Amino acid sequence: MPTPSNLDGVLVQWGERLFYPANRVVRARTPKLTGAGIQERARSIRQRIHAIVVRRAPQVMVKVTGGGRGMGAIGAHLRYISKGGRLPIEDDRGLEREGKEALRDLVDQWRLGGSRIPERSERREAFNIMLSMPAGTKVEFLRRAAREFAKVELANHRYVMVLHTHQANPHVHLSVRAEGRDGQRLNPRKDDLRRWRETFAERLRGWGIEAEASSQVTRGTRHRNERVWERKTTGLREQRPARAEPLPSGIRSQALKAWVELMRALAASPEMSDRQLAQSIHRYVGRMPAVQAVVRHESKQRELPGVVRSLPTVPAQQRRGPEIER
Repeated sequence: MPTPSNLDGVLVQWGERLFYPANRVVRARTPKLTGAGIQERARSIRQRIHAIVVRRAPQVMVKVTGGGRGMGAIGAHLRYISKGGRLPIEDDRGLEREGKEALRDLVDQWRLGGSRIPERSERREAFNIMLSMPAGTKVEFLRRAAREFAKVELANHRYVMVLHTHQANPHVHLSVRAEGRDGQRLNPRKDDLRRWRETFAERLRGWGIEAEASSQVTRGTRHRNERVWERKTTGLREQRPARAEPLPSGIRSQALKAWVELMRALAASPEMSDRQLAQSIHRYVGRMPAVQAVVRHESKQRELPGVVRSLPTVPAQQRRGPEIER
């Protein structure tokens, strides 16, 4: 049976691999952890595991929805997100403005501030970003989290944000000038989007909102949603089902291995709550689409090699006690 310090070290080791991308800026250059630092980090890992496998905390959405190639397209987008000036627009200085005249002034400021943006351009002069959460999220906390996200991730750029609450899922539109204050241009990549989701989720949790930003790899997901253009082109034909796109087997196996190691460590813990959490991980991994697909399609091998067979079983006498609240 591991000592508490050894257990915490294992949780930090595998939890960091599973949940946190290497390029995060939220915690820049975390110092080497010892003693109380490891204990606190392990507590955070436990909370993330519990949020994902027990409480099923909602996943945040951060999406780049497009970008303006010239001031004509940028102005059209600003008019759209502000509903023609009827919704307040907040800028990177925290100033709010609304109305058609204020919208025209904003467009002129973007056109002439820094390098002049022509009416039409061969390159993207702005990026449109949407931050979204499920229905029922407290919209004021969503606004505050989006504001903090922008100050962390877009501090070098001019941007505006508008909160939309009239649709099912409340969301914030951010329009970001591509050219930064230092002349560097924004060019979001997959790693940036991963980090942005994590930053946004952390800011939401800071306001008491349940939010997670675990990746498809962490969740063992194998499917993507159908693209908008695919839905629009189906016409009167039967809607196409989402296509299965297996994740790279190496990456998927690494994530599953991390889940298994976390489960093994928690299952051997002297604490009942840890052993119950191990059982929750066992059920969660067993229901992963990636695991289920292997079980269904490989009739000669009914378990994922090296993963499902290796899931530890907690002895019955250790499982006694109250169930974790869902």
